[in-house]
Amino acid sequence: MTPEYRAKLEQGLFYQDFVMEQFYKIGIPLISYSSKEYQNMIGENKAGIEIKNDTRFPETGNIYIEVAEKSKAENKTFIPSGIFRNDNTWLYVIGDMKRIFIFSKKQLQIFYETKKFKEVETATSKGFLIPVSEAERIYALKIIEIQEKEN
Repeated sequence: MTPEYRAKLEQGLFYQDFVMEQFYKIGIPLISYSSKEYQNMIGENKAGIEIKNDTRFPETGNIYIEVAEKSKAENKTFIPSGIFRNDNTWLYVIGDMKRIFIFSKKQLQIFYETKKFKEVETATSKGFLIPVSEAERIYALKIIEIQEKEN
C-alpha cells in the first residue's frame, strides 16, 4: 500500500466517522461494517447508506458520482462501484466537512443511464458530475450544513 493510498484511505475513514456523527445528531445512528468481506457482502453499513468524501466540489462546482473503478491503472477493465455496487445501498451521501448532500441511489443511476450529466474518466475511475448549484436547488434529497463550533 502506497503512502498516498494509505493517506486517502485514512481521510475517507475519518470522513465516514464524521458523517456518522452528524447523522447521530439528527437521530439516525449508523452501524458501519469494518471488514471488506461484510462491506462486499452487505454494504458499507446496516442502514444502506453509502458515504463518500468529495473534497474538491467547493473548488470545481461539481459533485463527482463514481460508477466504476479499477484498483490499478494497469488493470484492463473497470468494475461497478459507487452507485452501481450490488449491495444494500439506497441512499448516497457525499460531501465535505461543511456540507453533506444526500441523494437517492436509484435517482443517481437514472441520471447516469439517461446521460443527464457530463461523464468523466480517469485512469482508475469513471463517473459523472452534478453541478453543485443544481444539487442544491433540485436534486439533493437533503443537505446537512455543518455549523462551526464557537470557541
